[in-house]
Amino acid sequence: MRTDPAVVAAAIVEMARDGRFADVEELFAPPLRAVVSAQTMQADWERQTAGIGMVTAIGTPTSEPARAGLVRVSVPVTGERGGLTVVMSVDETGLVQGLRLAPGLTTQWTPPPYARPERFDEHEVTVGSGALAVPGTMSLPRGHGPWPGVVLLGGGGPFDRDGTAGPNKPLKDLAWGLAGRGVAVLRFDKVTYAHSQVPAEPGFTMSDEYVPHAVAAIHLLQRHPAVDAARVYVAGHSMGGKVAPRVAAAEPSVAGLVILAGDTQPMHRAAVRVIRHLASLDPGAQDAVETITRQAALVDSPDLSPDTPAAELPFGYSGAYWLDLRGYQPVATAAALGKPMLILQGGRDYQVTVADDLAGWQAGLAHRPDVTIRVYDADDHLFFPGSGPSTPADYESPQHVDPAVVADVADWLAGSAHMVLP
Repeated sequence: MRTDPAVVAAAIVEMARDGRFADVEELFAPPLRAVVSAQTMQADWERQTAGIGMVTAIGTPTSEPARAGLVRVSVPVTGERGGLTVVMSVDETGLVQGLRLAPGLTTQWTPPPYARPERFDEHEVTVGSGALAVPGTMSLPRGHGPWPGVVLLGGGGPFDRDGTAGPNKPLKDLAWGLAGRGVAVLRFDKVTYAHSQVPAEPGFTMSDEYVPHAVAAIHLLQRHPAVDAARVYVAGHSMGGKVAPRVAAAEPSVAGLVILAGDTQPMHRAAVRVIRHLASLDPGAQDAVETITRQAALVDSPDLSPDTPAAELPFGYSGAYWLDLRGYQPVATAAALGKPMLILQGGRDYQVTVADDLAGWQAGLAHRPDVTIRVYDADDHLFFPGSGPSTPADYESPQHVDPAVVADVADWLAGSAHMVLP
């Protein structure tokens, strides 16, 4: 029986207001319950509501159109001194797949100052075929090609084609910035976003999450008459950068790679590091540190198998997923490709860091004359410029990808410093 996601979301906010966090946890889907406990949510709720005062009203939920059984619901909460928004992803059974507390005032994405929408056109495409096909957007420069092309790969998790994070859309920033500079861009919803049931299927791996659709997108660009089929690249952000070498290994026609904040440290160990960092900012997250440390140890254990319960593993991913990820060596895979690469890293990134991750790319590839590595000291994980320590709250403020990053990627893809159209 289908459950109204808006009713579920409103009930959860009422439970939180009344302090019934154990009841809220009962409505979490296993992957969410694996990383967020009742205690963690209570600490976050109390921290967020401390700023707005006593809750005086819970507003009417608003829902985004359903996508493969998953609905995003936003519930406004009003306090004595302000407001916040509780944002949830609810599946068709009424279980919560994702939850976050966001500022009360939401801001719509606006094009970055460097975007030149008059220089390109966009149209919808379908990437892949069959039951797991996903929707995407192709951005094509106006004028005479053939243009270099690039397929964008988002980070880990169920991201849409724009990499939406709060009011920000970093992949759309990048797509619009590149298309205005003479690069054909194809971005698409991840299969885990368009088909939310897929991660729970037996044997699902990181390769399944990325490779089939990435290869299909490459072929789609290569077949377009305005695109130079010999100059189609792959640009991946975060986990998309980590997996980009595997995509190129699966599709040898890829001309080269752009890796943006691609992690090289094993993800389960990086998760422990990141959660510890967040706990240093919010002591209420200490329970999450203990949970993720225990789960990460199981990933490293020789006892890990495809039958290991997903609830006992980080992020609720299956044993098969972690076995595949544990055996994947992104730097060695990249080194074996013999393709040019541009590797970019934000200096303020606490999720993928210079010391823990970029060092891996440098050690394995810095000797290669066809590999360019650049660090943007002021940028965070999404390549948003700023100052001071980066925190998750930064992503809730409207920002745009660093224009220097967009220009450097465009120039590298063109193989010329004169990419801007007259």
